[in-house]
This record gives sequence, C-alpha cells and structure tokens, in this order.
Amino acid sequence: MGKAKYEALFETKKAKGRILYRLFATSLLCGIILIWSYRLYNIPKPGENGRLGWIGMFGAELWFGFYWLLTQSLRWNRTHRHTFRDRLLQRYENELPRVDVFVCTADPAIEPPIMVINTVLSVMSYNYPPQKLSVYLSDDAGSVITFYALLEASRFSKHWLPYCKKFNVEPRSPAAYFTSLSMSDQSDADFSEIKRLYDDMANRIEGVCRAGVIPDKAILEHTGFSKWDSYSSKGNHASILQVLSDSRDEETKDVDGVILPTLVYLAREKRPQHFHNFKAGAMNALIRVSSEISNGPIILNVDCDMYSNNSNSIQDTLCFFMDEEKSHEIAFVQFPQSFENTTKNELYGSLRVIDGVEFHGMDGNGGPLYTGTGCFHRRDTLCGREFSKDARIDLKSARPGKMEENVHELEERLEILASCTYEENTQWGNEIGLKYGCPVEDVLTGLTIQCKGWKSVYYKPERKGFLGVTATTLDQTLVQHKRWSEGDLMILFSKYSPVWYGLGKLNPGLLLGYLTYCLWSPNCVATLYYSIVPSLYLLKGISLFPQVSSKWFLPFAYVIIAELICSSAEFLWSGGTILGWWNELRMWLYKRTSSYIFAFLDVMLKLFGSSNSTFIVTPKVSDEDVLLRYKQEKMEFGNASPMLTILSTLAMLNLFCLVGLVKELIITREVGLKYAFDTMALQILLCGFLVLINLPLYNGLFFRQDKGKIPSSTVVQSVIFALSCVAYVYY
Repeated sequence: MGKAKYEALFETKKAKGRILYRLFATSLLCGIILIWSYRLYNIPKPGENGRLGWIGMFGAELWFGFYWLLTQSLRWNRTHRHTFRDRLLQRYENELPRVDVFVCTADPAIEPPIMVINTVLSVMSYNYPPQKLSVYLSDDAGSVITFYALLEASRFSKHWLPYCKKFNVEPRSPAAYFTSLSMSDQSDADFSEIKRLYDDMANRIEGVCRAGVIPDKAILEHTGFSKWDSYSSKGNHASILQVLSDSRDEETKDVDGVILPTLVYLAREKRPQHFHNFKAGAMNALIRVSSEISNGPIILNVDCDMYSNNSNSIQDTLCFFMDEEKSHEIAFVQFPQSFENTTKNELYGSLRVIDGVEFHGMDGNGGPLYTGTGCFHRRDTLCGREFSKDARIDLKSARPGKMEENVHELEERLEILASCTYEENTQWGNEIGLKYGCPVEDVLTGLTIQCKGWKSVYYKPERKGFLGVTATTLDQTLVQHKRWSEGDLMILFSKYSPVWYGLGKLNPGLLLGYLTYCLWSPNCVATLYYSIVPSLYLLKGISLFPQVSSKWFLPFAYVIIAELICSSAEFLWSGGTILGWWNELRMWLYKRTSSYIFAFLDVMLKLFGSSNSTFIVTPKVSDEDVLLRYKQEKMEFGNASPMLTILSTLAMLNLFCLVGLVKELIITREVGLKYAFDTMALQILLCGFLVLINLPLYNGLFFRQDKGKIPSSTVVQSVIFALSCVAYVYY
C-alpha cells in the first residue's frame, strides 16, 4: 500500500528525434554564419552601386539569424506529459480539492449570450463532484440580457447535468454536442426531450436578444433583475452579484436529486471616471469575490468562447497538482488554445506550431507562458505567493460549512469587493492577482509567477481540453496579432522584462523563449526590408545575392531549402496540411508587414508617453455572407484599413517589379536572360515568391466582385503608392 501511494500521477517524456534535430539545427547555424561572412567580406566599396542596399541586407540577415537562434530555445528540449487519472481517484477520491471556474465575457453584442451560456454549461458539467465545483460568470458589460441567459441556463442545468452523467456525453457544451451527432443518434426519447428543452431555452434567449427587453414574467420570477435600472450601461453600472445556485444549499438539486455546482453571476462596478483595467480587473474581482463564497484552491479561467471539450480536464490537471513528489513547484497548468471553426487549410493561419512544438519546448525549460484561457492555477500563487522548497500548499482542505447569513445578505456584503474604489491603495494588480498595465496581462502574470520560483506545465491531451472560436476575417486576425505582439513588446521594456527581471530567476532556455515572443513585432523591420529592397534593386539590375556559379550561393540555397523543409515538417507533424502550411507562410508575411508595424510603432509612442493602452475584443459573430466565404476559404478583406493598404501596396510593388523585369528580359531584351538568372537568381525567386504568395490579394484587388473584395479606395491608394516607389527608383 505504501508503494502504491507514491506511484507517480503523471509522467514526462522527452520528444523523439531530438538528437537528429540538434544536428540539423547545427548545420543550419553553420549556413547562417557563412551567409553573415559573405555579407561582411563582400560589402561594396563607397561609391559602388548597391552599397546601401547591401548593408541593409546584412542588417536584416543578422536579425533573421539572431531571431532564429532564439526560436531554437523552443525546440531544443521538447517534452510531453501523460497523466494517470485512475491513480488519482484511487488515492484521493474523497479528498479532491474545490475548483473555482471563471468565465469572462465583455460585450453581448460581439459575444452572444447563447454562446456564453454554452460555455458555462460545459464547465458546470465536468466529471467532478458537483459540491466541489463552483462556476463564476464575469459580465464586464453588466448586461441584463446576459444575466437573463445565465438564469435560463441555471434552470436547464438541472436537466443537462444528469443527462451528461447518464450518457457520458462529450462534448458537454449543448450546442456542440447536438451539432456533433448524426441523424441516427437523435431518435432516443431522452435525447428528444433534452433537445426540446435546450431549443426552448435557446429560443427564449435569442428572442430577448432581438427584442432587447426582458419579459415581465421573468422579472417577476427573480429579484435579481431589480439590480438594473434605467441608468445602467456597459461602462456605467453598480456592482451586481447574484448567487443563482449554492452547492451548500441542500435544496439546490437537479432532477435526479443530486447537488448542483455553485453558479454565480458577477458584474463588477464600472464608472467612466475610473479606469477598469480590462480583463485583468475583471479576473481580480472574481478572485476576491470567489474567496468569500467557495475559495477553491484551484482556479480555472476560460474565455466565454472557449467551451470545455473534455469532461475529465479537472482530473487530468489534479494529477499535476497532487503528485506527492513532483507537484509542489507547479503553479499553473496551461492547455492549448484550439478552435472548432477553423477551415480545413486554416485560411488565416493558426497556433498549430506554437501548440504542437513551441510550448512543448518551453515546458522542457520550466513551463509555458500563461495564455489567458484554458489555464488552471493554484489560487495562492495567482495571488502572489513565492515558491519555497519547504512549504507545501494543501489542496485537500475542508469544504466550507453552511453560511449563517442568507444569500441576499451575502450578495450585499460582497458587492463591495467588486467596486471601483476597492483596489485603491492596495497591491491588487501589482503584487496580488493579475498584473495591470499591459494588453497581455496573462503573459505578464505568468512571467512574474515563474520569476518567483514556480514552474508551469503544458498539457495537450489526446482529446482537446477546450475549443473556441477563431477570427473569420483578415482584419480580425491582424488586429488580434497586433494586440498580442504589442503587449509582448511592452513587457520587454517594462520593469518585468525577461532580460533583467527574469535573469537569474528563469531557466536560460525559458528566458530565451519569452524573448522569442517579446520580439515578435520588431520582426517587421527586417521583413519589410526584405519585401521591398531586393525587388526594387532587381528592377535596377543590381544584384544583392551571390551568383549561381559562386561557391557562396550554396549556403544561401541550403538555408532557404532547409528552413522551408523544417517549417513544413513541423506544421505537418502538428496535424496540418500542405495548403495550410502555405497559408501559414502567407500569414507569417502579412502579420510582420502590417500587425507588427503598428504594434512596434504604438510601443515606441507609449515609451515617449504619446499613446494609451486599449483592449479590443475580437468579434465572435459574422454575417452569413462572411461565414460562407470563410468556409470556401476566400479571404475576407472587407473595410478599408491602414493594414490592408500596406499589404496591398507591397503586393503591387512586387508585381510591378516582376513585370518590369519580364519586360526587360523578353520584350526589350535590355538584359540577357542567361546573365540575369546567373547574377540575380535568388532575387528573382524572392520577388516571384512574394508575388505568388500574394495571389489572394491580387484576386481581391482586381477580380472579385463580392462584398469581401478589397475596397476601391484601397486599390487606388496601393497602385499609386507602388507606382510612385517604382518610378522613383527606376527613373
């Protein structure tokens, strides 16, 4: 028995093929060094054609090589985890800790209430003792419609939870479950009844969303609606706390007589004169309020569009938190962000390589970063506790007893914890809770936790833990990456920068891993240069690369081919397709020549006090035409924007340069065909690659007639800008 007690609850395995990859990476590094050497020893003399362009190419290639070295920290020591749930239940079945689940929503217009409550129902239905599970919905808009939807969901849960338990349902989001079934699975009487109940609930919620008014009957049935008045708005409302079900109340049971999980609605106070710190502020209010209601030592936070796809995720996570030998240093367990609405070939790119390769590498160096959703935390570490080898956090604490005060008294007492002024002159947002002052408060919070001595775990089970909704237009994708890259660069220049705050506290490989993401946006400079200058010099007949007959051509060819093979192999190994990899390359270019430019400029302006932080919630709904084009994998360009203008201009510039070269080679024959391909083969290939990868842009500029085409104003601007650049260089 003593031996069985200490059987590991999880195991860690090193990725296969690490030695082969390290040999390959070493050979690639040798090629990069040879390229640097070629640039350094062959700089044109002052007065010679192409000197400035050559020096710029040297700088860009130095950056690309340096950044590639940083990315190796994410690949050098990859690990994979496996849990043993059976051992956990055998050992701790009656001593499992309480778990608090935080679901955050910010705007019912772009995060529909029906989607929000499907996420809530999915986490209420976890395969876990309901008396030890509490679910909190943070509604940052203070929407009475969202509250109405949650109230409807609490009633439906009395039927849904027993149904999930009886038939071992997966996934446990009702909408996702019903969609996943075939017609042959829908003949059962139990299914028909639960589907009818769900449809009735969904119809009532969607009817209220369309009308914008709560039915009088519903208002009379629940006193919570009295919290809203005619003056309440998204940015100006009082704290609203409603306990819709309490697992300590013996009358809170489902239709089978089983206790229901605790369900709580919270809208923290919002006032125009008080800065609300976006999602970080909402999370900190949840931490305070939940500590007085359930105080679960484990906290899971999920975005409202990221429903639970695996009912055993809590049990898997506890294998990491409750292992006697290896769990005492683990602060949080991060699940990958996966999406259910991606197209087959992932039109707008994906997080596939990050989730399938890079985070496994971070895990081998001390743990992944905290990505804001699908993450389980120890409450104490999230609130600032530092790691100590001697101190152990007891997760098997007793369940809180029945409160002496009634629910209404509890709600009134705790609303102050979510007020605008509660955090004044406190350490909330600094030493306690999620950090303030950064668009990626999650990454910053995870970094500071790891700098206090804690480690994290990346867990990617065979059945995905969470499924969300990804962007369905190019603009949404670019705006999202702009926010991420801007926030990461802000961390680099903050007092919590990995360079100085993490030095000596983080594993060197983990520190370099953080730098890889912090330096996303500065990639724009080198990428822009490589996208513009070689093509313009090609038009002038000036070579910036070695001749094909030169021995220096070999390292360039090897690095290009090897990197393409490596990136495609990683993408395919992570479950992608060849066309998906091609789309990923396109988005690699688009992000670095649009999102990252604006992120980089915004951070530079912030450093000089000329800009303020903003947080943009990505819409989770699109009209039918947009969704149809998305499913057909047609890029959605839509409205004019500065980012789209930049992309279109670069595409046109490269097209004009390639057409100009063809004219000189074939029509005017001012340049010999053999001479051109011998001296400028790599430049021609680079320009041709940029034209080929931009085919969707050319289609949107000139050929498409649907609403997703590039606006005429953008077409005119991009053509004029590109022609101006070409004319200036050529003439």
